Amino acid sequence: MRRDRSLQKVIHHLLEDDGRFPNNPALPLVIQVGAFPVENNNRVDPAAMESIFQAHRWRSSWRNGLYPMHHYHSTAHEVLGIFRGSVRAQFGGEKGPVLNASAGDVIIIPAGVAHKNISSSQDFRVVGAYPIGQSWDMNYGKPEERPQADKNILEVSLPALDPVLGEDGPLSELWHLV
Repeated sequence: MRRDRSLQKVIHHLLEDDGRFPNNPALPLVIQVGAFPVENNNRVDPAAMESIFQAHRWRSSWRNGLYPMHHYHSTAHEVLGIFRGSVRAQFGGEKGPVLNASAGDVIIIPAGVAHKNISSSQDFRVVGAYPIGQSWDMNYGKPEERPQADKNILEVSLPALDPVLGEDGPLSELWHLV
């Protein structure tokens, strides 16, 4: 399934350290609106998402939702592909942007960026994945997590490709992958 960049809208936010959450002042949060075609029943085939992510070297995929508390990963970047329903999510901590996403949208979260499910439809589901060679950890903005989390974030390597469009994807430009 070859995806066409012209079919999607790209939103990005550079999120600075807020004192509690390190976020990532070098790599923006990226939302690819309409990254996958939505079927008649307002959903995307999750296996198709997983296949595209894997083809672009984002693996260790899982299917679930999004935690209802602020958390972040200091050892991995994360991609969330919404395959059913919708979510209102906050990024970057209590003062960060609140964004809406729905089936077909993809959210790419750089290491260190806090994320939280504010509210979601009853049928909300995502496929999540991480770049090859990265293992995720869980952090909640506790003072004792730092400075180790800050050190970890600086050491997380860039992914090889955009998880949806590979070399042609917006992540290539926004994260300077090329």
